[in-house]
Amino acid sequence: MTTTLVALGYQENWWQILSSSFMRNALIGGTIVAVAAGLIGYFVVVRSTSFAAHALAHIGLPGATGAVLVGMPVAIGLGIFCVGGALVIGALGRRAGDREVATGTVLAMATALGLLFNSLATRSSSTMTNILFGNLLAITDEQIVSFTVLLAVLAVSIAVIYRPLLFTSVNAQVAEARGVPVRGLSIIFMVLLGLTVTMAVQAVGTLLLFALVVTPAAAAIMLTPRPALAIAVSTAISLLAVWLGLALSAIFNAPPSFVIVTIACGVWAVVWVLRRERSSADRVLTA
Repeated sequence: MTTTLVALGYQENWWQILSSSFMRNALIGGTIVAVAAGLIGYFVVVRSTSFAAHALAHIGLPGATGAVLVGMPVAIGLGIFCVGGALVIGALGRRAGDREVATGTVLAMATALGLLFNSLATRSSSTMTNILFGNLLAITDEQIVSFTVLLAVLAVSIAVIYRPLLFTSVNAQVAEARGVPVRGLSIIFMVLLGLTVTMAVQAVGTLLLFALVVTPAAAAIMLTPRPALAIAVSTAISLLAVWLGLALSAIFNAPPSFVIVTIACGVWAVVWVLRRERSSADRVLTA
């Protein structure tokens, strides 16, 4: 048993690691990001903007490398490109098809800029690594403050536009016919998504962001058709993934982002299997 634990990277001083200041910051920062992902994730899935969420993370990459190039804070460059890309996608992508084209075009241009900035900057290699894979254990007190402000903006905005945003997410054509500002809400939503991506990328990275923003929401929607409850369940799954992921990463000396994403994807897989088995059982009973 001891040999097995050693092989898994078990650390006997895991409690001291969990009690450290950097782990405390990781827990606070991860909690804020998880709540933000839970609030926005439901609408990302319902509005079919999963590709846009994934693309915005990559669109932020040239912002981060460009910030290094000109000596600006990485978070500012990341936020400018994420929100800027969100504005363009929201303005051009009124319909799902148009949105896909706009997202792909903006993503292609951002990727080209990222390659250019990376070739010009001599100190961008570590920045690119952190943006691609995240660095939850390196979250600073300043980042926690900025995360808190962004979460407050997101929560207040969602609370204010919840009903019309839900209406346009479920049936945009009917909402537009009734005078709901569909395009304006689309732009506002994309900006809020850009702010969320700016936070989440700093925690779990570009390559793993999809699992934290989209996967818990997808699992929650399979569990309940009620929007408010689905948002609550999505947030709970995100929090579970972050908290349990940080604990297991300290116990077994594993990368936190990997463990967090594995838990989120595992929950989704279990829910998907259970739902499929239930559907099969229902068909048998009605046959």
